[in-house]
Amino acid sequence: MKGASAPPPLTIVTSAAQKSDIGTYVNALGVVTPVNTVMVKSRVDGQLMSVNYVEGQMVHAGESLVEIDPRPYQAQLTQAEGQLARDLALLENARVDLERYQIAYSKNAIPKQQLDTQVATLHQYEGTVKLDQGQADTAKLQITYSHITAPFSGRVGLRLVDPGNMVHATDANPLAVITQLQPITVLFSVAEDYLPQIQQQLRAGKTLPVDAFDRALTKKLATGVLATLDNQIDTTTGTVKLKAVFTNEDESLFPNQFVNARLLVDTLHDATLVPNTVIQRNAESAFVYLLKPDQTVAMQTITVGTTDGHASAVEGIEPGAVLAADNFNRLTDGAKVTVRSSTNATSRAEAPNKGQRKKNP
Repeated sequence: MKGASAPPPLTIVTSAAQKSDIGTYVNALGVVTPVNTVMVKSRVDGQLMSVNYVEGQMVHAGESLVEIDPRPYQAQLTQAEGQLARDLALLENARVDLERYQIAYSKNAIPKQQLDTQVATLHQYEGTVKLDQGQADTAKLQITYSHITAPFSGRVGLRLVDPGNMVHATDANPLAVITQLQPITVLFSVAEDYLPQIQQQLRAGKTLPVDAFDRALTKKLATGVLATLDNQIDTTTGTVKLKAVFTNEDESLFPNQFVNARLLVDTLHDATLVPNTVIQRNAESAFVYLLKPDQTVAMQTITVGTTDGHASAVEGIEPGAVLAADNFNRLTDGAKVTVRSSTNATSRAEAPNKGQRKKNP
């Protein structure tokens, strides 16, 4: 009886391990927050004469936004300036009289009480002039408040009040809302376990880049840097808040937009990288199928470290090792194979996988 014939070799795709750098990332959900947001309100009462902005317009610091009727305050200014001029004349006359009384008193022509009364009168007029000057300055300030300008450069929102309406300093609703878009920040929270590593990098003076991805983690919207972190850990979630700053020159980030923040904490240099697709796992450990010179494969136990995108840093194999990349459901230790083609381990997509990247224990 003839022996059973050997099974045909399995056809597989292979991938070579590469020596390269890989980053250690932390991913978190973040929200875009303007550096400055102001609700423009009136500081005076009056009729709204004109709105000088277009809804959604980019305005610059100092540009006119709205005009409130300044005529009542101009009338108050005229009245205050007239009162000031009158009291200045009285003050000047009191000074002249005081000089005369001082000469007369030195010649014993008037009693001391009369001189003292004139001194008090002079001080009284000095106080009156100060009061008049304050009233004139107040009227000028009210006129200034009637011309409302942008406090900083940013985008103005929808118009909230139309010309012709009466506005008051006590109104709850603003006249307009301005948000600063350049630069802009992203707030996100990371687990407290990452805090020592992040602090170590910041204390060393390193700049930690942060990428902002869209909701689906498929498109990178902008790249910024980590600005600071909060001064306490949220005990309810075990996380700490971080703030990243983005120049946002193309205005790809919008206030209150949800993004996926990707913080580069550290970079592992000259690591052995393999595609995530070649890594297999069983109950004991992670392993790969290593292609041997005799066209067979051998199970090789590895230790998986940092993962970035579609590749991972591993220990247990050398750079250049050729690994099986498919047909895992039929591969066994020592199986005979035929190589069909190969792929590159470093061809990783830019967008990260969902979840946080960290070194496995």
